[in-house]
Amino acid sequence: MGGPVAGDVALFPPGVRTDGSARAMTERERGCGTVRALSGLWRWRRNPLCRTTDLVEAWTALVALLLVVVASPVTGWLVGSAVQGVLQKSVREQRQARHLVTATVLGRLGTVAPESDADPETSRVVRSRVTAAWTAPDGTRHRGPLLAPLQTPRPGDRFPLWTDRHGRIVPRPLDPAAATVHAVLAGVGAALPAAGIVEGARRLVVWRLMRRRFAQWDRAWQRAGPDWGRMGTGS
Repeated sequence: MGGPVAGDVALFPPGVRTDGSARAMTERERGCGTVRALSGLWRWRRNPLCRTTDLVEAWTALVALLLVVVASPVTGWLVGSAVQGVLQKSVREQRQARHLVTATVLGRLGTVAPESDADPETSRVVRSRVTAAWTAPDGTRHRGPLLAPLQTPRPGDRFPLWTDRHGRIVPRPLDPAAATVHAVLAGVGAALPAAGIVEGARRLVVWRLMRRRFAQWDRAWQRAGPDWGRMGTGS
């Protein structure tokens, strides 16, 4: 009696133990990664042992590779470009609305410990709480307590201060270079998950194919039955 032969089932590829276990190829098939599937696609396509699932897995690997190499960078570039446009527009708007004026120290109120913030130019700077006076771009005069980037301020010392046109204190405008860095990070942050999604989809397809192969092997061994061990003995 011959062994089981059916449609999509290739029973005995070279190097596979035929010990009756439907899962004898598990480790070998798991070792066939994306690169191996791609390299063997053209050579394996006309092999009589080639199964439909082998071709599906190889083409899935090829499509996944193309998406990771092409689509993921394109996604990152599109997202980064969009973020760059929004941030640079914000930079221009902030530079139009915020003005650098000079404040004069009237008296010292105390010293504040350095703090870390998003601006590398002002992070880890010792600041002092002072009473100061400044003139707004619209000509109005202001005075009040604020933080000055001075370690030992004395009355009469001057320091730069960012305000709006009416003299209200505002944060310094976003730097164009910092905006570009944020845009690049956003692009990378979009490209990496896109590549991860593609790889996850590929692994899901391969997992489904493996389950299908196992089911086909189980059915084939059931059809072979107990006569498989007596093949070629003349019984």
